[in-house]
Amino acid sequence: MTRRTEEEAVSGLAAVLFDMDGTLVDTEVLWWQATEEVAARLGHRLTDADAPEVVGRAVEDTAAHLVRATGAPDPDGVAAALTTAFQERVDEGAPMRPGADRLLAELARAGLPFALVSASPRSVVDSVVGGALAHVPFAFTLSADDTVRTKPHPDPYRAAAERLGVPVAACVAVEDSPDGAASADAAGCTVLVVPSLLPVPPGPDRIFADSLEDVSLEGLRRHVRDGKAT
Repeated sequence: MTRRTEEEAVSGLAAVLFDMDGTLVDTEVLWWQATEEVAARLGHRLTDADAPEVVGRAVEDTAAHLVRATGAPDPDGVAAALTTAFQERVDEGAPMRPGADRLLAELARAGLPFALVSASPRSVVDSVVGGALAHVPFAFTLSADDTVRTKPHPDPYRAAAERLGVPVAACVAVEDSPDGAASADAAGCTVLVVPSLLPVPPGPDRIFADSLEDVSLEGLRRHVRDGKAT
């Protein structure tokens, strides 16, 4: 770490850890469409009641839900079908969320480390990072394939902080879903929640913003320094 980063790791913000789907890129709708397609093949019509098992969930979690809902015999096959259907949509293009480009550029200019921490498979992460996010200088990217457990478990965010060499409590995690926020909370991050499809409940270390357009580096530093959501 640089001297400046070491000082921030002790006294304030050391790094920002970004979720991908629904946070930086508008892919949650694409994931819903992919799940809807696979569910229809299995004879299940996706509704709002399915949303907690679809939005912000890992592929295996959504596949397990569809297996429970339809009695499909092959969860691995359902997971593979979901990944393929989602990948096809992502390859066609995933637009960035409002304010994401500006915030990422601000962090890059300031020299503050930031990384991507996603619950999507590596193939999907690489497709998005090679497309809509190709210009973004992430320190690294973590996918669902890179930790034993993915979101809502704390493993991804703990692994990201360890890889950066900074205290997890000095990191802000930027999330849009309940499972993602739960993962970051359990790891010990301050959580900036910018909801997309599902509402996210409040919490003692959660900051809320309507859009990344409302977020600045100074604001993130202030929230970590204060040690509470405001």
